[in-house]
Amino acid sequence: MAIIRRCLIVLLSMFSTAALAVTMGDDGLHKTTWMRETFKDLREDLADANAEGKRLMLIIEQRGCIYCAKMHQEIFPLPNIDAYIRENFFVVQLNMFGDVEVTDFDGEALPEKDMVRKWGMLFTPTMVFLPETVDDGQSAAQAAVATVPGAFGPGTTFGMLKWVEEKAYEGEESFQKYLARELSAQGN
Repeated sequence: MAIIRRCLIVLLSMFSTAALAVTMGDDGLHKTTWMRETFKDLREDLADANAEGKRLMLIIEQRGCIYCAKMHQEIFPLPNIDAYIRENFFVVQLNMFGDVEVTDFDGEALPEKDMVRKWGMLFTPTMVFLPETVDDGQSAAQAAVATVPGAFGPGTTFGMLKWVEEKAYEGEESFQKYLARELSAQGN
């Protein structure tokens, strides 16, 4: 049964990748229809996400990143992951080496590349998940409920999205134990 499930996932991945062609922006970053074009004032983005009943997720990427390409071509287009992101997340993309001004929750405004450096982010892609409220004076890095550097497979990616959306981080169970339990329940 697990072999059949994996074969179906591979087939769906190939189909969805072809059906949902990834586009590239002028900045050399992958673009999806669920990414939001905003003024990159994170306080406003959080308010907009909350108004829609969604969680704010920042995704930091860079031109030529092979791991970003993997996520956009193989993981994000999977029907369950694509639908889950659309339904539950307000996604704002940041360019690790970009010059667009970003205003952090603490009020500091910097070009993307300097903001990413301020937060100590080193890898792309990096997904940063924010809570519904951020304390005064906190940066996005300080407020994050989870920060995921790197590319992961479908199970781990979907598990992280669910873990954040369900606020499982507020409980005693670590993400690793949550993921193991979820995968075990699915027969993987």
